[in-house]
Amino acid sequence: MDADRHDLCDAQFGERDNDVLALIGEEDLATFSFDGLKRRLGLHPETLSRILDRLEEEGIVKKGPSGYEVTSKISDLLPLPQTSNDGSRIPLLQTFLPSDVPIPGLISSLKGRWFGSLRWLGLSENGECVTLKWITEDDGIQISATISETALTIEAKFLEDRNLNVALKASHQLLAHISRLCSRSQLLRRVAYFGNSDVYLTPA
Repeated sequence: MDADRHDLCDAQFGERDNDVLALIGEEDLATFSFDGLKRRLGLHPETLSRILDRLEEEGIVKKGPSGYEVTSKISDLLPLPQTSNDGSRIPLLQTFLPSDVPIPGLISSLKGRWFGSLRWLGLSENGECVTLKWITEDDGIQISATISETALTIEAKFLEDRNLNVALKASHQLLAHISRLCSRSQLLRRVAYFGNSDVYLTPA
């Protein structure tokens, strides 16, 4: 065991600290917001603030101008993320992205923003795609937008009641905002719904 791993294993983390770490690992978060984590875990702001202060002291997270970033030290505490077969996660919308849309600019315009009932949680990324995540205002549903070079997929993860209508309304709020952001580049040429029919969206 190397020195860094030994130091982290010796760190005194309580149950709620571990809940925060487990959520970061479960969602594979690279960045996250204080408010999003509070909503996702239902923690009192003062409790979460103390937890994040401890994690920051251990060098596991660091506070930046737009929220918190996870450092490489977290890999010493958490297993590698695995693909989840969680039945509460449902794909809702998928659209193709034209090649002339600058993906980094699109992600930057979405990151950290609130849309309608959606409150920003955080972002995960790998070599192929970036996933941006929000929580509905009532804290009951997590909405995720996964962006690759050619596609956008929006999913819902039910945290409390399995209210598909609320999830669909939230996903449409997000899609409408993305459409407005990208209409100059004619982004949304075709939207495929996971169901029995296809709906075509003309940019405004």
